[in-house]
Amino acid sequence: MSDQLQGKKIAILVANEGVEQIELTSPREAVEAAGAEVELIAPEAGEVQAFNHLDKGDTFTAGKAVGQASAEDYDGLVLPGGVANPDQLRTDTDAVQFVRAFFEAGKPVGAICHAPWTLINADVVDGRTLTSWPSLQTDLRNAGAEWVDEEVHVDQGLVSSRKPDDLDAFNAKIVEEF
Repeated sequence: MSDQLQGKKIAILVANEGVEQIELTSPREAVEAAGAEVELIAPEAGEVQAFNHLDKGDTFTAGKAVGQASAEDYDGLVLPGGVANPDQLRTDTDAVQFVRAFFEAGKPVGAICHAPWTLINADVVDGRTLTSWPSLQTDLRNAGAEWVDEEVHVDQGLVSSRKPDDLDAFNAKIVEEF
């Protein structure tokens, strides 16, 4: 364990059902190993059902509902992917406002796979360059972003990656940015 992020508090925002398990657990382990405290946040406090692609995975506990959370209390935000996860979050007003608040405060955010869908609804991608799961290219371009096909890309504190195979690079960059 390093103390690189000692004293930092990182939020991981997920839907109560549908988060890609490895995209939740791997970044969480990386920031915890770097010394940060991590809090899992969801639309409703309580059980979160993760998935391994289309199969149900483990369950996790969200300690706080997003409507009760404030970006002021955190040093950074992780947005895992999975198709269902960001699709649900982007229609949740509290989740969208929570994400937007990190950008308004200039705090670092990590988004992997389909997570940039939530960023589009938070209206924070216009003028930025990022990567994602390839099927989001058109959505991101239509929202004013430049899409690049890279393992990991950093733009003004926004760390983005394409898929679970990119997690090593993604985790290293979020720790660096946080």
